Amino acid sequence: MDYTQQLDTACDKFRKILENQLKRVEDMKAQGDFVDYAKLDTIRIGVCGGDGIGPIITREAERVLRFILADYVEAGKVEFVTIDGLTLENRIAHNKAIPDDVMEQLKSCHIILKGPTTTPQKGSGLPNIESANVAMRKALDLFANIRPVKVPSEGINWTIFRENTEGGYAVGNCGFNVTDDLALDFVVTTKQGSDRIARLAYDFAHRNGLKRVSLVTKANVVKTTDGNFLEDCHKVGDLYPDIVTDEWYADIMTAKLVDTKRRRDFQVLLLPNLYGDIISDEAAEFQGGVGTAGCANIGKKYAMFEAIHGSAPRMINEGRGKYADPCSMLRACVMLLSHIGMQERADKLERALDICSFEEKKYVITGREGGATCEQFGEYVMQTLQAL
Repeated sequence: MDYTQQLDTACDKFRKILENQLKRVEDMKAQGDFVDYAKLDTIRIGVCGGDGIGPIITREAERVLRFILADYVEAGKVEFVTIDGLTLENRIAHNKAIPDDVMEQLKSCHIILKGPTTTPQKGSGLPNIESANVAMRKALDLFANIRPVKVPSEGINWTIFRENTEGGYAVGNCGFNVTDDLALDFVVTTKQGSDRIARLAYDFAHRNGLKRVSLVTKANVVKTTDGNFLEDCHKVGDLYPDIVTDEWYADIMTAKLVDTKRRRDFQVLLLPNLYGDIISDEAAEFQGGVGTAGCANIGKKYAMFEAIHGSAPRMINEGRGKYADPCSMLRACVMLLSHIGMQERADKLERALDICSFEEKKYVITGREGGATCEQFGEYVMQTLQAL
């Protein structure tokens, strides 16, 4: 069979993907330094509820954050901005991952506090729009996804640095069917992208007195892209002689996180996008599930903070939305406060969450009737903050 026409069409599509990625490389080369929040007159925090349980847990996180920052809000040094329109219905209506007016509002803020959003999957009957998360990370160049996991009783204290704009998710909606029998998706790795996430991870380890960074890839099989990521991370690691760098394959890392002896050795994990997504979800299970884990998405100009889990539409359909666990968003608020230079308040919120989640546990979230509601848990956190 003659595939000339299909190959020509595929090559044209592939060329456009490559052109866009090469432009992105040049944009990265031209970037300046990280924003200095101490020099801003007002820090604008945009709040996006999202889908499913997103508006419920985001509203509670905003309430706690306003409580912690009440003096800054009153003084006009922090401003909260409600950003509507990041719902699945509105995104479908505009047939875009993020409608243009919503993107303008996001870019008018310095910080985004974002609830989970729903992404239509193939076969759902819904339009094939890109993930709002992926689109936001690319548009705002939020290259570092940082996910801490802590279980003191198990000796677990991990911080996962996941590259956020490349890997298997970089052009996730740009794959195509070459023929009815052959489909292709793409993995993207750049020297600039690997270098900047590695520098952030090693600098974090150095500043916090941590002695080990574990590189997680499948470079034995995915030799070019994963291999380049590994080499570039090692070059950064060589600049930190006080830190031990070790290597793990993604599959064995998932097993070793279950190993009660070995897992205590891990401190900072540094991974490409896809592996980081999977392994950080597994890691969160040790802490109590993905509902307990938040994450930071960091770029040089913008930063976005969110839960690591999805929108849980089943909870809404079953009428259990008010029992959703806000801990994921509250843990994200800890990172938000730290990122904008309010470390003392971040530490205080983290301490309150540890008391509420691991120690006193006066209110327990179960996700169902009989457990605490989202609002009750938020009140518990604020009462604990007052007592500290």
